[in-house]
Amino acid sequence: DALPLIVTHGWPGSVIEQLKIVEPLTDPTNHGGSASDAFHLVIPSMPGYGFSGKPTTTGWGPERIARAWGELMKRLGYTRYGAQGGDWGAIVTDLMGAQEPEGLIGIHTNMPGVIPPAIDAALAKGDPLPEGLALSEEEQRAVEQLDFVYRHVYYAYMMGSRPQTLTGLADSPVGLAAFLLDHDAASLALISRAFAGHAEGLTRDDVLDNITLFWLTNTAVSAARLYAENKSSFFGVNGVRLPVAVSVFPDELYQAPRSWAEQAYPNLVHYNRLDKGGHFAAWEQPELLVEEVRAGFRSLR
Repeated sequence: DALPLIVTHGWPGSVIEQLKIVEPLTDPTNHGGSASDAFHLVIPSMPGYGFSGKPTTTGWGPERIARAWGELMKRLGYTRYGAQGGDWGAIVTDLMGAQEPEGLIGIHTNMPGVIPPAIDAALAKGDPLPEGLALSEEEQRAVEQLDFVYRHVYYAYMMGSRPQTLTGLADSPVGLAAFLLDHDAASLALISRAFAGHAEGLTRDDVLDNITLFWLTNTAVSAARLYAENKSSFFGVNGVRLPVAVSVFPDELYQAPRSWAEQAYPNLVHYNRLDKGGHFAAWEQPELLVEEVRAGFRSLR
């Protein structure tokens, strides 16, 4: 009676991100839950990442990956399942929700796409916000966070415009490590503390395992191409009508306001703000994410 769930990683992550949530989600009775909380997990590498093949043609953006995941679950024989993701995984999961493949009953995201279109467009271009907007304190804070993100994601601009020139990532393990570590300020600070001997959610081995997977499979450049293939907004509304569960971690790139989540997801079944955790929630705070996933899908079983 376990609920099938397809879980999608992000960049610079991999399936390494999800290793800590596997046993708690599949064997809840031995990890603080009840048998009714059990999941069947499908945790694929995205095309170009880790153990997956490297696309040899263009077109493998998040929309196509979302369609491929629907086909994957169909071929595996699942007729009723959920989807979960963060970072790119959140975008793929959101697009699955919009595409509504047969059998998908709902999604859980820890990086929701809820930014109103006019605000998202202005922030992405560095333009002033539309006149006459009345923003709550929570919404204004989200705007400030997103403005900071768009001004500091030059790794994404590089991969989105010239991914094939990043050949140094395939030639230098130190260069690869430096590039993968500097994703966002909060995550970099967390990783720095781990390497300084103050483990709190991540260990040195956690970080090195992920980098090593990219190095041994030589997928730094092929993974970067996802940014060039993307035609979607990173945080914009995708028109999801299916049930949606949202978990907001305090050190995420931005903290999605409930008001925007309710507008973007008319069938919002769960919304919760956590008191710790960041962008790579499954990797950093697996216990909290497990509880959120259980709670998010409980009403849909």
